[in-house]
Amino acid sequence: MAFTTIDDPSAYFHIQLYTGSGSEKNITNDANAGDFKPDLIWIKQRNATTDHGMFDSTRGVTKNLKTNVTDAESTEVQSVKTFNTDGFTLGTSGDYNGSSDTHVAWQWKCNGGTTSTNDDGTVDVTIQVNSTAGFSIMKWTGAGNTTSTVGHGLGVKPHFIINKGLESAQNWSVAWPYDETAKLMALNTTAGFFSASGMSSYNASTFVDGSGGDAEDRLALCWKEVQGYSKFGSYTGNGAEPDGPFIYTGFSPAWMIIHGSSEDGQGWVLCDHKRDIDNIAVHKLFSNVTAAESSAVGDNNWDFLSNGFKIKTQDDGMNKSGVTFHYAAFAASPFVTSDDGGSIPATAR
Repeated sequence: MAFTTIDDPSAYFHIQLYTGSGSEKNITNDANAGDFKPDLIWIKQRNATTDHGMFDSTRGVTKNLKTNVTDAESTEVQSVKTFNTDGFTLGTSGDYNGSSDTHVAWQWKCNGGTTSTNDDGTVDVTIQVNSTAGFSIMKWTGAGNTTSTVGHGLGVKPHFIINKGLESAQNWSVAWPYDETAKLMALNTTAGFFSASGMSSYNASTFVDGSGGDAEDRLALCWKEVQGYSKFGSYTGNGAEPDGPFIYTGFSPAWMIIHGSSEDGQGWVLCDHKRDIDNIAVHKLFSNVTAAESSAVGDNNWDFLSNGFKIKTQDDGMNKSGVTFHYAAFAASPFVTSDDGGSIPATAR
């Protein structure tokens, strides 16, 4: 039986759709759990070609990383200007607040921007952690001329890590520590696994960052799996349409990112239940490109279910036969809540 300690996932993860105004604008979150102050915000314009934007409360407002490029961190004073108790404030940036443009903001809560120092590794890490949601935001400076061992603060081996240097142009690195055979992936490319000197040696306290030997500042986002709230795993494509693989998560997904372990030309598919309120789900964005949202039926489509998701396409981006696809997913609602001894099931779509 599925069981969770997080009956309302919107207390820790929230998706907000909004329309830009071209002038300074407060985005008020409408999370089921009430006021939602984000610590990590990932924004993409839906109706036009623009960069993705990623902002967090450890680096502070206006500090942007773009998932579709190798660029170093940029300071954009008209992007995210404040993290608010019930949302965030945008400046006049055309990428994130263009007049009449539609946007999606994927948001995670950590520790309200309050950081501490983790010295479990060979370098001190500025860190904020949310143990309930299994999420930490880490910032540190590479040791220079050597690998760095960094403390992640989760208390168990992470399941999913996104890592990026802040001061130079370089690929984003994505790791799946739950799978010891999995190599790294680059969030900004279509490539599958690649050999690199990046992250390795994951344990309950630390991991090794081999790419951090150049003494530059780095950021890592780390998650551990929380039953009924988050799931990180893989499935094997069968190339069948509409009867692709069913992936059990133990919850009805709110958001997923999916990518194949071999190069497929599709990139990282970003899915969420706010842009698709009915099945079959068709609205896709890709973390590695600036392209506007796609909604082509038959092209990388899926169903959101009460206990997982079902692939409905034969396309290479989600269901190339024989290819292993890795995914990260966060819940809209657990399959079974903790109420009444775990007897209240989620509602199917």
